Order: sequence, then C-alpha cells, then structure tokens
Amino acid sequence: MTESLPHDHILPFKDSEKSKKEQVAEMFDNIAGKYDRMNRFLSARTDIGWRKKAIRKLKKDNPRQILDVATGTGDMAIMACKMLDPEKIIGIDISKGMLELGRKKVEKEQLGGKIQLLQGDSETINFAKNTFDAVMVAFGVRNFENLENGLTEMRRVLKPGGRLIVLEFSKPRRKAIKSLYNLYMGIMAPQVARWFRQNREAYQYLCESANAFPDRHLFIDILKKVGYADTGFKPLSLGICCIYSGKKPL
Repeated sequence: MTESLPHDHILPFKDSEKSKKEQVAEMFDNIAGKYDRMNRFLSARTDIGWRKKAIRKLKKDNPRQILDVATGTGDMAIMACKMLDPEKIIGIDISKGMLELGRKKVEKEQLGGKIQLLQGDSETINFAKNTFDAVMVAFGVRNFENLENGLTEMRRVLKPGGRLIVLEFSKPRRKAIKSLYNLYMGIMAPQVARWFRQNREAYQYLCESANAFPDRHLFIDILKKVGYADTGFKPLSLGICCIYSGKKPL
C-alpha cells in the first residue's frame, strides 16, 4: 500500500461521510452540464492551449494505444485523437454524468471508432499490465483518493518505455503573480461559479486541492518514488499550470 499524502484528504463536501472518490464522482455529476463552459470562461480558453502543448509531448513517441485517465467530457481524448491519429484511445472516469456528455461529443466528432469512454477508477484500472503506449491525465490527479496508488496503477498498464503525461494546476513562484492567482482562485472562481448557478463548493474544492497539491519538484519526487524514469516538468502561463512527464522503465 502506498503512502497517503495530505493532499489526498482535501474533500469536496466536508460534512459528508462518503469517501473522497464518492464525493468527487457526485460533485462532477452535479456540475457536468456546464463544466466545459465554466472551464473555458474561468481560464479565458487558455486551457485549450495547455492541453495541446501536453499532447505534443507524446507526438515523437507515436503512441498507438492511449489511455486518458479522468477523461471527463472527453476533451483531451478528442484533441489527442485529432493531433496524434492513434489506433485507439480509451478514456476512463468515475463520473457517469461527465461520461454521458463526453460520449455525445465523441459521436458528434464522428470519432466513435477510435475513442471509447468507460466508467473506471484510476486506482483499479480494468486493463492488463503493459497495455498502453501512453497514458495522459488533464486536471485529474489532484482528485485521486490516493495519488500514489493512481500513479502506480497507471505505470502498471503502461508498456515498458511508455510515457505518462500529466497536466495540472501549480502554484506560481513569482510573488506578484502568486498574489493575483491566490486572489482569483480564492475569491473570483467561487463567485463566478455562483453566477453560473453551479455548486460553489466544487470550485472552493478546486482552489483548496490546487493549493494542497504537491507540485513541481515535489510531484516529480513522487513520480520517481512510484517507479517512473526520465521525469521532468514544464511550467506554463507564468507557473499557473505544469506539464509533467515520466516513462515506465524498459
């Protein structure tokens, strides 16, 4: 059993007796209908560019079989399918509501032959070891109930030499940028969520989980601990977000 980290105990609903996994699934089911619109608005569409940069990290590997963990409404899977032209992308998520919307988007893009979205848990991935050439996660690892367990399980299903790409929020290091970021995440994001009549707790959780997440070198240390090699990270947009990468050793 891997170690439980402080970040793992940040919960969407503090008064609930449900597990983090159950709470996260419930939270995303509740906000699924306007999740994409909210993301575009809150990030001023910057998240689209972030996703493209992360996917380009896989281009030189030419992966044929890709796993998209915490696929949500399928944005990352659809974008990767268009940019990388793999044989198959499997997307897994614990939220039925998000997957339902994702399947509609896949059908609209006429990519049903290449993309399959399934209900699944990052800590118990229902595929054999050494199945995928690449695994990617966009804004999902901070929602894992046990971060190390999820990272270990993704390494298990990677083929030797296969690459993991993680896109996740991080904390800016420059003082002025950090102050603005904290102000925005702590005050504006929940307020904007209320304007959209969404669950305000969901975006308070986003802020708290992003602040508690072990980012940059701390996350790289965890990747190394659970067995990844050739690790590294690249900050984006003045450090608001980072692309992390690691490989399963040959």
